[in-house]
Amino acid sequence: MVSLVPPKAAPPRYRVFLTLYALLLRAGMPVVWRYFRKRAVKDPAYMEHAEERRGQGAAFKADVWLHAVSLGEMTSAAPLVRTILDAGYSVVTTHATPAGRRIAGELFGAEVDSGQLAIRYAPLDLPGYWDAFFASTTPSVGLVMEMEFWPAMIEAAARAGVPLCLTNAQVPSKSQVRAQRLKTLTGTHPVARAAAVFAKSPRMAERFKALGQTQVLALGETRFDIPPPAHQLAAGDNFLAALKRPVATFASVVEGEEETYIQALKAIAVPPFVIWVPRAPELFEPTVTRLSEAGFRVARRSEVLDADLNLTGSLENIDILVGNSFGEMFFYLQPANAVVVGGGFVEKGAHNVIEPLALGKPVVTGPHVWTIEYPAVEAKAAGVLTVCDGPEALPSVLEAVLDDQGNLAAAFHGENAGASARIFEIVAAHLKERS
Repeated sequence: MVSLVPPKAAPPRYRVFLTLYALLLRAGMPVVWRYFRKRAVKDPAYMEHAEERRGQGAAFKADVWLHAVSLGEMTSAAPLVRTILDAGYSVVTTHATPAGRRIAGELFGAEVDSGQLAIRYAPLDLPGYWDAFFASTTPSVGLVMEMEFWPAMIEAAARAGVPLCLTNAQVPSKSQVRAQRLKTLTGTHPVARAAAVFAKSPRMAERFKALGQTQVLALGETRFDIPPPAHQLAAGDNFLAALKRPVATFASVVEGEEETYIQALKAIAVPPFVIWVPRAPELFEPTVTRLSEAGFRVARRSEVLDADLNLTGSLENIDILVGNSFGEMFFYLQPANAVVVGGGFVEKGAHNVIEPLALGKPVVTGPHVWTIEYPAVEAKAAGVLTVCDGPEALPSVLEAVLDDQGNLAAAFHGENAGASARIFEIVAAHLKERS
């Protein structure tokens, strides 16, 4: 068990870094706001509640503050948030993107309405903005999901007496060298200024220790605790029954890897029915156009399924269903005989493989798995994840996985569940001490 105590004042050398960091960021604020205005052209929500990005949201007394930058992080945090709320505590969540803000509202709308949970945009990383946020929310503990190591945020939490815990935390191998360089340059890495780190795995825990953090526990990944929605699983089964064909789901497809998947499908002797789920909404229509131009018969989810995921049209003359919706990933995964997880064929790296593993699906991705080092290393060793060496390997790998009727994915998933309960045990003990 760790002791959740905010760190003492930063060392002098690190304070110099913080001053220079704040000056540079403040000078760049016009660029940041110009970025938000540009994004707001396609999604006006980027400029809504702009005062929250300055720490000026409405006052809300919270027991727990949880920061989840976008949709993926908030989805991952949902089991932990649910556990905290069910125990009677109040929560304020912060996000950097409209997608993160929206999914928090969708998942916890009843708690927002009852006043148990509040949703905010995270302040930009300037000291005064975070000071204002903590003054208006007064949380007793903070949980920051994934890889959000913002220096001003961490220091402001310490000033406010809020133990900030890096949760679901990781330092991928690709980032470790840069992190060590920052530590050498400043004398202290920002992660060492957190009250504690709840790492995804023992391997990640050792990397945080190497960066100077002493309060480290390997508690796992809360995404393993996400319960699949029963209605989506049932709808997925009905969808498969209507098809009577093998299915491959391409999940979280990112820009830049579409051609890899198109060529792989053309190289397979008997192509499966494909459910193609773009990573971002701005890719929905360009994906339909690109696949149609490549010669595939394409339908949108919104054209053949109603709001309850019931079929409204025939699938007989369709090769690819484009999932032009959010929050329905388990439906898209359930019919699959194999799942290709996007991002692995571009440098930015692969996305979440845990959701398909939860459904017992064999998973394939590209060579760039540094972003999901945990659980990719463990899943590959367990035989439930195939990592292609390159695009040319995908057709044969996909064909082999489609024919594989037995896998250990569900068992692997079960062995790695329970992180939300382990994290909550520590948080609850701290909240009881403060009460």
